[in-house]
Amino acid sequence: MRKVSVLAVGLTLITVLPSIIWAADKPEGAIDLFDGKSLDGWEHYLVKPELKISDVWSVREGLLVCKGEPMGYIATKKEYTNYRLIVEWRWGVGTSGGNSGVLMRITGKPQALPKCAEAQLQDRKAGDIYGFHGFNVKGEAARAISAQNAFVGKLSGVSKMKGNENKPGEWNKYEITLKGGDLTIMLNGEKVNEATGLDVVEGKVGLQSEGGEVTFRTVRLIPIDGN
Repeated sequence: MRKVSVLAVGLTLITVLPSIIWAADKPEGAIDLFDGKSLDGWEHYLVKPELKISDVWSVREGLLVCKGEPMGYIATKKEYTNYRLIVEWRWGVGTSGGNSGVLMRITGKPQALPKCAEAQLQDRKAGDIYGFHGFNVKGEAARAISAQNAFVGKLSGVSKMKGNENKPGEWNKYEITLKGGDLTIMLNGEKVNEATGLDVVEGKVGLQSEGGEVTFRTVRLIPIDGN
């Protein structure tokens, strides 16, 4: 009987300890935008308006899974200005990766690419920073990106200083700091890009559906200066 009790306690600890450790790592004031259970707190836009959010996005075993098609995004119902953002994602094992992005300070009308700043997730391009439809992004002249067309509007951006992605099937971690007009991106523990001159506006945080199944396990926001 005693052996059974000890075994039961051991199994309970194995189950509970990861949650305790995760909670201990959570900074004061941090907000888990994805709670591991549902898409509560999120809204969506898809280029095929007849589709529901559940047709593209789902929660499986505590992970957020995006099919990647059709194009669109999910966005927080709440708006934020200054924050640290922790995002962990991976592409499918045995795939060549795909395309997605972390959208920040989303404003204006919903469309395939809304007015916002993006931290690129596209395989081998993670770390690039873009501003769509006139959203200002500045940086080192040698790495500056610009374009203009109906899809992206007036685009400005900064290509990454270096790459530090893991291969498809392995987890990647973004640590993004957005404060005022400054944006810094850490990828898997190394600084890969920085930009300045971003528009300082309150906006939503989003995740893209843009090609290739992608899985997220962490989407955590830590407000800066009480925002």
